[in-house]
Amino acid sequence: MERKVTRKPGQRQTGLRRTLSRTWTCYLFIAPNMLGVLVFLAYPIVYSFYVSLTRWDFVSAPRFVGLDNYVRLFTADRLFWVSMRVTVTYVLMYVPAVLVAALILALAMNQKLRGIKFVRTAIFVPVVTSMVAVAIVWVWLLSKDFGLINIVLRAVGLPGVGWLTNQKTALPAIAAVGVWKSMGYNAIILFAALQSVPRLLYEAAEIDGANSWHKFWNVTIPMIAPAIVFVTVTSVIGAFQVFDQAFIMTGGGPGDATYVYNFYFFRQAFGQLKMGYASAMSYILFLIMFASAIVQLRLTREAAAAAF
Repeated sequence: MERKVTRKPGQRQTGLRRTLSRTWTCYLFIAPNMLGVLVFLAYPIVYSFYVSLTRWDFVSAPRFVGLDNYVRLFTADRLFWVSMRVTVTYVLMYVPAVLVAALILALAMNQKLRGIKFVRTAIFVPVVTSMVAVAIVWVWLLSKDFGLINIVLRAVGLPGVGWLTNQKTALPAIAAVGVWKSMGYNAIILFAALQSVPRLLYEAAEIDGANSWHKFWNVTIPMIAPAIVFVTVTSVIGAFQVFDQAFIMTGGGPGDATYVYNFYFFRQAFGQLKMGYASAMSYILFLIMFASAIVQLRLTREAAAAAF
């Protein structure tokens, strides 16, 4: 027979006090972090949405206008659509390029070669370098008259190119700089995923007669798919937020070739002091990035379900 253990009221109260004491101790430890989140994240998000419903220039008091800023953006602002088109084009250039470059680097780092440890460290240097410094260096490298790249082209008999002054090459040029800057970070993530692929799977594929391509496509890619999804989603989010290269290297030009969304947002907020209008732009960008991330995750989940 089972023996029932009964606790006295005093024992139950003591246990309850200990539980509450441990709970409050945990809350006290996370309180500074939560306070920082509330003050520096939650409050600005809520307040910026309120500002997006107003007309405010930092000088006069905010005047509530409802959804007027959003309506004007979609119906009466040509530059909104221009900047959105340029930004989407940049995303389509940048994301596939950085994914392929990072994957190639990760595969190279996964080889057992002499000096590979130095290479693994060196490719991360651009990641920790300020984008401002990187952009300034690349402005010199891509200069039409004095740039090192054009000097090399002329040395082999090819004409120099106005990389940053030609409307056809300006956006690809700043996309290439973005890829060079961030591919090391993405390569490290993919390299970590490659390190976790069991060697047994490759050996089994070799027994079945698989060549290098078959092993890469049927073993490597499925096994590192979660890392590829992470890199893709974060790259899309980062690409939609491009600003530094366009601001420093081209100033949004030539014409509107590099007039990206965040550059237009910056000019509205800090050039013309249209804080309500700029806040509405920021929320539209947030919704676009959120929707793109959800679509990517859903498509990836469906593809994974179909594959397995």
